[in-house]
Amino acid sequence: MDHDRLVTVMRRLALQAGARIMEIYAAPDFEVRSKSDASPVTEADEAADALISAGLTEAFPDTLVVTEEQAESHTESAEAFLIVDPLDGTKEFVQRRGDFTVNIAYVENGVPVRGVVYAPARKRLFYTLADGSAVEETGDHALDKAGETKPLSVKAPDNGALVVVASKSHRDAATDAYIGKFSVADMTSAGSSLKFCLVAAGEADLYPRLGRTMEWDTAAGDAVLRGAGGEMIRFEDHAPFAYGKPGYENPFFIAHAPGVDLPAPGGAAE
Repeated sequence: MDHDRLVTVMRRLALQAGARIMEIYAAPDFEVRSKSDASPVTEADEAADALISAGLTEAFPDTLVVTEEQAESHTESAEAFLIVDPLDGTKEFVQRRGDFTVNIAYVENGVPVRGVVYAPARKRLFYTLADGSAVEETGDHALDKAGETKPLSVKAPDNGALVVVASKSHRDAATDAYIGKFSVADMTSAGSSLKFCLVAAGEADLYPRLGRTMEWDTAAGDAVLRGAGGEMIRFEDHAPFAYGKPGYENPFFIAHAPGVDLPAPGGAAE
């Protein structure tokens, strides 16, 4: 894979999809339907999906593209693949809360090595460079020329005063009980894959998720987090988090800055 070209294509498609999503977001009304799993889907999800999948297929015709909105892709597999959530945080979109993102990632041998996360309503754009390091691009996010970027790096955590980020729409008692094991100075809520980016940017130390997610929900944010020096592990045994699993379904996970004192699986701090 030509990573320079990959980053250019993923960035441009994320921006184009974000612009289309915002056109629909600004409309006085838009259609919301329920999928077979009862999750919502809108015309914005479908429009962004069509744009991104066509662009990736044209640019990388020999690479598998897995997208949330194309169920037939969920039964395919490859050692290297592109994976897309064209509108992560549909509930945030429907409720007009702004915390939704466009996620595009490239996975090799189970690891998301490159990714882009674009939050068009927040005007925040995070991605990995060709060398794998993570940045946030500032400026006007021009389509054909990247603006100024600032490197992303996780911060050294203060285990006596951690900043924890959790879901706005998917908080539950199990997650709250786990967070209660830490000395928390501040809790912040965010939707979609922005939670990974907040840890990557040093704006939070820890993001635990004890709930169902799919690989397209996490791969791009995970790539950005890893590119900023962060870590993503399985909740149940703290093993490395891998991609390309059957059906692309994730186990529970913990995304964190190195140095956070995690309770060992089963209880005590490591």
